[in-house]
Amino acid sequence: MTSSTQQLGAALEIDGRLTEIERSVNLLLNTTPVNAAEAWVDFERGDFGAAPTLRLRPLEFDPDLVRRDLYNLEIENVADPALHTLFRAKRDELARVITALEDRDTSRFVYGSLQLYGELAPTLVAAAEELLELIPPQAASTSSVTAGAFAQAAREEFDRYRAVYPDFPADVEVREDVSELMVSFGRLLIPESAAIRKDRVEPLLHHEVGTHVVTYQNGARQPLTLLTIGLPGYDETQEGLAVLAEYLTGGLDPRRLRVLAARVVAIDRLLDGAEFLEIFESLRAQYRIPTRTAWSIATRVVVGGGSVKDAIYLRGITRILDILAEGSSLDVLFVGKLAVDHIPLIQDLLDREVLTPPWVRPRWLDVPGAQERLDRLRAGASVTDLYEGEVAA
Repeated sequence: MTSSTQQLGAALEIDGRLTEIERSVNLLLNTTPVNAAEAWVDFERGDFGAAPTLRLRPLEFDPDLVRRDLYNLEIENVADPALHTLFRAKRDELARVITALEDRDTSRFVYGSLQLYGELAPTLVAAAEELLELIPPQAASTSSVTAGAFAQAAREEFDRYRAVYPDFPADVEVREDVSELMVSFGRLLIPESAAIRKDRVEPLLHHEVGTHVVTYQNGARQPLTLLTIGLPGYDETQEGLAVLAEYLTGGLDPRRLRVLAARVVAIDRLLDGAEFLEIFESLRAQYRIPTRTAWSIATRVVVGGGSVKDAIYLRGITRILDILAEGSSLDVLFVGKLAVDHIPLIQDLLDREVLTPPWVRPRWLDVPGAQERLDRLRAGASVTDLYEGEVAA
């Protein structure tokens, strides 16, 4: 520990408490349906005529007690201006998370989601619609792997990292109570009912392990534990980097780009007042999204009363393309889970040796062809330039 770090005693204590609070509220798991597999079976059996009932797990914390803990933190005693600003912003974000989780399954939830993930800019909706128009509809994939096979591929990916970084932890769980592939506090969680397209396995490993797990583990090597759970608004940059990982490794295929665009369009419909069946049907009829994919997109958007989170994938990669064109280095974004907006602040902490450079380098930067693709993006690219196939007639 450097002398700079030792001087931060009070700050590191508050950092630790904010991290504990975030872990206790666990926004990701608490907004993930526990019955998605059965809900799909019922929906299909009913010939797609009745909106599903998506069940969320009960909260395992008392919102009032957690709020009290949050506001008892003496952030005013943190002398370092950078950390003081960061901690106040994180406290504000956590207060919003607690309120949003209390508001699940009410009409108020969507407003909490907007506060956490931001408004939907007309330019983003226009880019999404352009992608859906540009890229021909894709046939549903028939070749897939099971949750067990994906878990095995994930363990092998962890082994590749461990070969270079022997202390790199590996944590893979196949779970019946999650409906989507996700990384929660460094653990890769795989839905037991998952059927993952065979050609998506490698891109998803670079997305989940190479981005979300790598930045978690890099954050875990820092004195600031908030870098493991994420600085305020980190999600958008994380997903932008993860989509970049897919692109650089040749895995951002037309189907995937259409899904990212369709998520934005679905959220736009939600905010216009559309309900599940209307969103689902418009994805199928207007954009010719395959049925099961349209189901997945629509459930993610209506969960809890309406979530705008899924706009962060397309918005995130758009922002990453902007900073690449500006000549910014990606390296600082691997220090932990942070947002593009935090780059100057994190660079300041690196320069003062409060933080250390990233421990692990993502493998996706070094796959054959990745650097050439990155150089092309640095020359300037829009999100539609990520599509490299035939244009729809």
